[in-house]
Amino acid sequence: MARVVVWHVPVTVTGRTTSLRLFRLRDGRRCAVAFSSAGALAELLGPEQAAVELGEPALRALTAPLGIEELVLDPRLVAPPVGAAGPGARPAAGRTAPRPGARLQRR
Repeated sequence: MARVVVWHVPVTVTGRTTSLRLFRLRDGRRCAVAFSSAGALAELLGPEQAAVELGEPALRALTAPLGIEELVLDPRLVAPPVGAAGPGARPAAGRTAPRPGARLQRR
């Protein structure tokens, strides 16, 4: 029997409702993110971020009806830290943002 790897997936909890927290890629497409550890999730999204543990098949089953095919594992922050620059600030010309985390293979 194949072992299912469990990921830590950020969610939003409102009352008795729990929903996946979805994100966008640089090109504007929506994606789901997952983290290989609770510590990695807390490091990027903060210790107060709610999460659930899901395997890839479950996460894909939840996102497929929404038309979301991209899953990003262990993403890295690509925006400047809050307060580092004024509102609407853009990266300096010639500088590139860090490459996002590893992408999972599309099915």
